[in-house]
Amino acid sequence: MRIAYRAKDLAEAHIVAGLLRARGIESHVGGHFLQGAMGEIGASGFTNVHVDDDDYPKAREIVGEYERSSPRLLGRPRPNKTVDRYARGFLAILLLIVLALFLAVSW
Repeated sequence: MRIAYRAKDLAEAHIVAGLLRARGIESHVGGHFLQGAMGEIGASGFTNVHVDDDDYPKAREIVGEYERSSPRLLGRPRPNKTVDRYARGFLAILLLIVLALFLAVSW
């Protein structure tokens, strides 16, 4: 078996494996247990999609199509401004509550 695709995470590996299976190429996603070794943080680079040696050239063609059609973000993704605004509001209210409690205890 050869690695046809090195995925950034487990979900992407299964997407690519499903794409290969839909085109008649049996595939296997490896690295499930290695992801858990890093805890709940989304570790990347451990999941690979494996195919038989005979299917490797065709699998690489299909993976190449997938990579060309997938939009890739350059640099960091743009932040979600709505979530950012709510987070700042929450932190401001929390700060006011802590300040009020501090002042109430110190009087």
